[in-house]
This record gives sequence, C-alpha cells and structure tokens, in this order.
Amino acid sequence: MEDYVVVGRVGPAHGLKGEVFVEPRTDEPGRRFAVGQTLRTGTGSLTVASSRTHSGRLVVRFEEIDGRNAAEAARGTQLTCLIDPDEAPEDPDEFYDHQLIGLRVETADGGLVGELERIQHGAAQDLLVIRASDREILFPFVSAFVPDVDVRGGRIVIDDRAGLLSTEY
Repeated sequence: MEDYVVVGRVGPAHGLKGEVFVEPRTDEPGRRFAVGQTLRTGTGSLTVASSRTHSGRLVVRFEEIDGRNAAEAARGTQLTCLIDPDEAPEDPDEFYDHQLIGLRVETADGGLVGELERIQHGAAQDLLVIRASDREILFPFVSAFVPDVDVRGGRIVIDDRAGLLSTEY
C-alpha cells in the first residue's frame, strides 16, 4: 500500500521564470523540497528544480512549470510525497493523515462521536472529517479542541466545549 502525505500547497507566482511560493505543510521543508524530489499532485507530478527562501517564504521552481502563466495556473495545487508506511514524524504531536484515518472519535467523557473519515487541509486550519452514524461532522483539528490523539489506542478525543458538534451524537 502506498502512503502519501501532504507537504505543501502552491501559492502565487514569484517572478517571470516559473518560480512559485509554496506554503509548506511539513516540518521538513528542506527534505521534502530538495532538488530532485518528485511531488505528486492531483493531475500528475512535479519535480523540484530549485528551492530557496525569500523574505522568510519558501520559493520553489519545478521542472514542469515554465513561465509565469504556468506558475499562476498551478496556484492552489496540493503537493504530496510518498512515504514509508511505518515512517512517523519526529515531533510526537505531529501525525500523518494515514495514521489517523479510521480512528474512533470520542468526547472527553467517552461518548462515541464516530470514525475519522479524512482530514481536510485548509489554509487557516485543518478539519477532522468525522463520519457519524447519520451525518458527516467537520471539526477543527487544533489542540484547543483535540486534547488527545492516541494512535496506538485507536482513538481521537475531542472537546466540544464550544458546541461545535451542535446536535446530539
């Protein structure tokens, strides 16, 4: 089974030669955006030709993007890379999507909410997409509302103090 993780999203074009700003979604941008690294997109793949920082932002040139028009057309493209299924992030508070999919989601008092279907990556924050018995629930994946992620125990604990679940579960 192949596992892909989201490592970034293409932002606006930078200059005229096809460089783009990339919003990293990884704590290892030097590794994930190294020259020669091939990243998967929804329509194919992109190969890193060069990467650097400019004013604190990551700038990448991909072999397949030639010129400003192509760079602008790529804006918003999600970038993923293949990882070993047993690999885990170095930070114990970080997780790859595939490690969480299928985990039981419950409230702090043990009430079953449902099962994690996927993680929806957004510009401002990520959302847990939870499949409850009768509906799909979108829940913010931020530490204030998700106090415990127990991969080995097969569960994610959420704190609904803000009423984000809004209806009985």
